[in-house]
Amino acid sequence: MEPAESLARYRRRADAFESLVVATPDNLWSAQSPCDDWDARGVVDHIVVMHDVMLRPVGLSPSAGPSVAEDPLRAFRRARADVEALLTDSDIATRMTSSPAGELSVSEMVDQVISQDLVHHGWDLAMATGQDATMHPGDVEELLPVVASLPDEVYIPGAYGPDIVVLGPKVAVPSDASAQDQLLGLLGRDPHWVAP
Repeated sequence: MEPAESLARYRRRADAFESLVVATPDNLWSAQSPCDDWDARGVVDHIVVMHDVMLRPVGLSPSAGPSVAEDPLRAFRRARADVEALLTDSDIATRMTSSPAGELSVSEMVDQVISQDLVHHGWDLAMATGQDATMHPGDVEELLPVVASLPDEVYIPGAYGPDIVVLGPKVAVPSDASAQDQLLGLLGRDPHWVAP
């Protein structure tokens, strides 16, 4: 995949996620998300942490900025700017790096990890805060076969290291469920989750 394509897709997904962060009222940052261990702020914190992980293979550190605890929006914008800087530098974007999925360019790593994370964690944040949780149809179409082909190991807590949980158990959905609901079930999410 060309770095420009990865960048355009990342920016579209980051725009959508940032819109959800912007629209989250202060009193809902502690609202439970569909992920048992995270409230709404925890979802954003995970996204920021994973953005920062993208910097490590090229020897970079996160830029200075507030924490998610201090300011979720500014923390996300800082992390986003760092990742966009990777993708807009052609030397870095095309650099090969090792990943759990094998040798990938930096742009491919961003596209396959954090860019995809923005899609389903955007759903988590939207559900936690009562916003529109409709995923981009193109993202659903792209991600459904990818997630369906994941190895069983991704559903085993600790399979990729101590305390690392990639996906929760699959959630069964009806055979005629929408593509988004099928994707969510494969991601270990109940499409009809309701906040406690």
